[in-house]
Amino acid sequence: MPNNNIRVYVDTSVFGGVFDEEFGEASRLLFQQAKAGRFLLVVSDTSLRELAPAPEEVRGFFLEMLDYADIAEITEDALHLREAYIRAGILSPKCLNDALHVAVATVSACRVIVSWNFKHIVHFQKIPMYNEVNVAHGYKAIAIHSPLEVVEDNEDKDV
Repeated sequence: MPNNNIRVYVDTSVFGGVFDEEFGEASRLLFQQAKAGRFLLVVSDTSLRELAPAPEEVRGFFLEMLDYADIAEITEDALHLREAYIRAGILSPKCLNDALHVAVATVSACRVIVSWNFKHIVHFQKIPMYNEVNVAHGYKAIAIHSPLEVVEDNEDKDV
């Protein structure tokens, strides 16, 4: 059932995943479900910058999906939260964009972040650390999952 009130932040890796053999099926299904209104897709300028050197098909797909997405602003609050993640040791200063994805999603009231980045974002040790910092700064905890954990598989539904 569609629920446009659920804000789902999608990072750069999921757009590239559409054209990846391993991640393609789940990535495409996630975007199909966003188009169908299952949730509201949220992206940021961080993805646009990260995709600048990507293949044309990936950049084109990102631009196409903007018709179905809210673009979350990179605010001062998001930049401060990103720095809090770095100070907390969740990520190193070399991973500013990854920290910014999480911060922008949190500050823009997304319920979920979807990513294929298992090293810096979708990581069982880092997720509770992100949420500790979020709560300490007055934000809600945020769910962080891979597309496989978010897409709805119609085969599992009772008919």
